[in-house]
Amino acid sequence: MRATTQFPEATKRERIAVNTKELQAMLGCGRKTAVDIGEQAGAKIQIGRRVLWNPIVVKEYIAQISL
Repeated sequence: MRATTQFPEATKRERIAVNTKELQAMLGCGRKTAVDIGEQAGAKIQIGRRVLWNPIVVKEYIAQISL
């Protein structure tokens, strides 16, 4: 499998999609919990075998369930 290109830290704030590891870091939890939250939020973006997550949708979902 080919390695993906990594971009500088400055652009991480502006991303419209993150991978699972970045979703884990964003939520501060393990892989299973991050995937569960992402799926419940409806933030999953699947392109072929690659899975990305929409962080804006995840943030809105967390804000909604935390009320």
